[in-house]
Amino acid sequence: MKPIIWSNFKLNLLDQRLLPIEVKYIECNSFIDVAECIKSMVVRGAPAIGIAAAYGVVLGAKEVYSNDKIKFEKDMQRVFETLASTRPTAVNLFWALSRMKDKFYSALHNDNDNIITLLENEANDIFNEDLELNKKIGEYGAKLLSNKCTVLTHCNAGALATAGWGTALGVIRSAKEMGKEIKVFADETRPLLQGARLTAFELMSDGIDVTLISDNMAGYVMKLGLIDAIIVGADRIAANGDTANKIGTYSLSVLAKAHSIPFYIAAPYSTFDLNIKSGAEIPIEERSHEEVRQIFNVRIAPENVKVFNPSFDVTPNENITAIITDKGVIYPPFEENIKIMR
Repeated sequence: MKPIIWSNFKLNLLDQRLLPIEVKYIECNSFIDVAECIKSMVVRGAPAIGIAAAYGVVLGAKEVYSNDKIKFEKDMQRVFETLASTRPTAVNLFWALSRMKDKFYSALHNDNDNIITLLENEANDIFNEDLELNKKIGEYGAKLLSNKCTVLTHCNAGALATAGWGTALGVIRSAKEMGKEIKVFADETRPLLQGARLTAFELMSDGIDVTLISDNMAGYVMKLGLIDAIIVGADRIAANGDTANKIGTYSLSVLAKAHSIPFYIAAPYSTFDLNIKSGAEIPIEERSHEEVRQIFNVRIAPENVKVFNPSFDVTPNENITAIITDKGVIYPPFEENIKIMR
């Protein structure tokens, strides 16, 4: 099942809010359509957000194209700003937009008549590169797992969050391809249940043994000795290795440390933000309070109860065993070794 389909200047995004109950694609014909889909989490997962935004730039360029270079540039600034305003934490969004912006200005200043084609090619490159990078992450990460291994994961860092293979789940898929006996415990991941709805769905579709647990069971299954390793994705990694990921990840890292279980981050190198020194500088998105008060539009809490709903938390580098990237596995000391890997 493909989360992102680009064809004939139309972007079709699998509506991940409806899975696994309903499989439905939303057709995006404008950059505003793409921005709304990113903001409302039709498409989610840092790599997939970046890819969708890149195609949003292509749609925007086609919409606002003008032979008047000054007008075209001004309108494209609005396209870039609109897409950049959708999700503040996932750095892949800004990385992809930066690539598209560089391609746009290079073509504009060189009076290239094929600017829309060049932008489309760049977006396609971002898509195809993500597939390749995830396969490399999978290969490096699979080597860290024993031949018989049970992995705990949180949220969804699989095919649905990328161009199609996955980061954390890509490691699991690659391990299975290598003939390893892999089992998975998947946190449900409140409030939007990405683990229950998406990760469990993906792994079952691939024939991988998966057990769903509620978020507050993670510590207990570790205590029972049921978990050999924890692998999660990332939305932004600071220069010192501090990592922002779906809310609840920090708690897992603390529990993993208490139970001497290796805690791995799996992410492409584009997820690193070397402009920030630590996780304290990572902007944390707070989403609608209704996401906590309701599940599938069914109210589960008092209507006016106060809610705190950050979408992400930050895991400090000292809780991370290693970061699995497309360039290799990075071990502590992270600040030094991240620079070397660059």
